[in-house]
Amino acid sequence: MSRKLRVAAVGTGYFSQFHYDAWSRCADVELVGVADLNLTQAEDVTAQHGGQAYGDCAEMLDGQKPDLLDIITPPPSHLEMIGLAAERGINTVCQKPFCGGLEAAQRAVALATQSGIDITVHENFRFQPWYDAIKSQLDAGLLGQLYRATFRLRPGDGQGAEAYLDRQPYFQQMERFLIQETAIHYVDVFRFLFGDVASVWADLARLNPVISGEDSCLVILQFKDGFRGVLDGNRLSDHVAENRRRTMGDMSIEGEKGELVLTGDGQLSFRPHGSNEGQIIDFDWHDTGFGGDCVYRFTRHVVDHYLNGSPLQNLGRDYLANLQIEEAIYASAQDGAKRTL
Repeated sequence: MSRKLRVAAVGTGYFSQFHYDAWSRCADVELVGVADLNLTQAEDVTAQHGGQAYGDCAEMLDGQKPDLLDIITPPPSHLEMIGLAAERGINTVCQKPFCGGLEAAQRAVALATQSGIDITVHENFRFQPWYDAIKSQLDAGLLGQLYRATFRLRPGDGQGAEAYLDRQPYFQQMERFLIQETAIHYVDVFRFLFGDVASVWADLARLNPVISGEDSCLVILQFKDGFRGVLDGNRLSDHVAENRRRTMGDMSIEGEKGELVLTGDGQLSFRPHGSNEGQIIDFDWHDTGFGGDCVYRFTRHVVDHYLNGSPLQNLGRDYLANLQIEEAIYASAQDGAKRTL
């Protein structure tokens, strides 16, 4: 029998359900432990997905000696959890916002380097199937020279005094919200599709007075080849979609040969230059879990690396570039100036 990857996880918050579902669907993974300060919640997870429940992460790591620790806790605890894994030589997957900011993330990456472990940031949006399809089309030259890409972030969940309380209530208290929590996904997607960023300009605003941070943005990313991408975000407005959390918005990529469009339902179409009619681009995807089953797709990517040696995306040291862009966005919004990276 082939070896199974022994995985332990810490954290049982809202989004952890997608992690545990993904691990349980991998036949070559054994979930050996789940830790949470609330032991009852850890027990609820293990009752459904297997493994032993713990109220303390260090105790779990010492007791189970897993191959991999999945960190699904809030950002202020990330560095501590990574430290526990580093002390024991255990590779980690860590949710975002990675360590809550650039400085702590740099310390985490240094810890990983010193101890010889991997940190893989659980940045799953680039694993949404439509972005794989877009990447394939761009690499094949569908659009020719690229002119402009725009993503309109419009989940429509940010209105009123009850905004976010039913799912992730801590959103209301985040001093840095839209960019750090949500738009960072699209910074990563843009880098995945278009390459390295050379400069940023940003304008941020808070539209809902009940929250602490920004919930609207206009960000211009200039890439090293001169191509520009626009992140136009507003969590109060919505967009046309059966499920507005599927893509969280819509995207247009313009080039010399035409326009590539992603709709809120995950449909891709190409309108050739000079034509008024778009052509549907078919690709395989499953409407399961979150965002086209991107959590499972990310998880499968990680498992295949550790069991089969395939290349690994989103290593912490590479992800620092996203956080440097994040810092530049906030700095640009503060003084109104373009920031060079």
